[in-house]
Amino acid sequence: MFKTAAKLATIVLAAALSGCVSDGVRAVDGHVANAVSYVGGPRGEPMNVPLFVASTRRGEGSADDGRARYSLTSIGVPRDHRPGAIERPSFGAADRGRHFTVLAKRGMDEQEFYNEVAAHVSGRVGVSRDILLYVHGFNTGLDEARFRLAQIVADGSFSGVAALFTWNSRGGLFNYESDKEAATVSRDALEKLLLGLAQTPGVGRVHILAHSMGAWLTMETLRGVAIAGHPDLDGRLGEVMLAAPDIDLNVFRQQIARLDPHHVSIFVASNDRALSISSRIAGDRPRLGALDPSKPEDREALDRLGVSVHDITSFSTDFVGHGSFAEAPNVVRQIGAQLTAPREAEADKQAVINLREAGPPAPPPSTKIETEPLPPLAGR
Repeated sequence: MFKTAAKLATIVLAAALSGCVSDGVRAVDGHVANAVSYVGGPRGEPMNVPLFVASTRRGEGSADDGRARYSLTSIGVPRDHRPGAIERPSFGAADRGRHFTVLAKRGMDEQEFYNEVAAHVSGRVGVSRDILLYVHGFNTGLDEARFRLAQIVADGSFSGVAALFTWNSRGGLFNYESDKEAATVSRDALEKLLLGLAQTPGVGRVHILAHSMGAWLTMETLRGVAIAGHPDLDGRLGEVMLAAPDIDLNVFRQQIARLDPHHVSIFVASNDRALSISSRIAGDRPRLGALDPSKPEDREALDRLGVSVHDITSFSTDFVGHGSFAEAPNVVRQIGAQLTAPREAEADKQAVINLREAGPPAPPPSTKIETEPLPPLAGR
């Protein structure tokens, strides 16, 4: 009976967590684009969002060795895009005028990749020199990860450089543990990417937005970077935003102990059913992203972490409640507002959702938890 229940829980978890340029650019969907900036083409043409992609994905039957391959991909965002949505066809081929599409892509070697990033930020000023690195979660396909990042860039009006780290998530109903192993073997590649981006000439800050199991991968990697002597990426680390982090609470305590918690913000939702099932599979060990600040014991646990916390329970966009960080327009716009805040305001900056009070870390660290609804922002 236990095995049957565990198998059923795994099925539900997989379903719940799913969804969680220059010469040489190859045309895709019959369209060639110059992926050098976030711009729109002629009337009716999609907005062009270039993404720098580092991928440890492998084809079926290939060895999962954790080595990254690099590319530059141009994603088309339809002009009538609705904030929080990723418009895709219900059936048939995608129409670049109405759907998210891959407009163009080009593979490159590692050195060319960083040279392209440097060229991208050359001549920019302020926050436009920053990088937003997105790390996806469990059961996420390549297109889903690319489209999600493009949607966040568009909805958040991010003016810097967008980058994606995509690992060998297989997805499917019974691959939760397989995905966890694939994420683990990708830690070295993510560490190399973070250090490489931070050391690229002209780059401002490197911000990280990580979702679900990707949050665990990110924190494991940052812990390793800190142990290696680069806890703040040599002064380049910006915001570390963990959305619905699928991380054991005690594991996170060890991870955050190696970092300055003032860099870290977490989005929690007590109605995240995907994390609830993940907790049960892990033997009822609490997941960081499912803690409930309205409960005294959870609030006390969060307060001891010293990170910024935002309760987005009320912003749930569906029954599962696992993707509200990107699907709720007010939340994703606030992410963009934090990332695009003028550099001169850094001394007074707050966390992603106006939570963190500025100032040096003070022992013991103190967390400010915001549970009120986010104020509506003006249109993009």
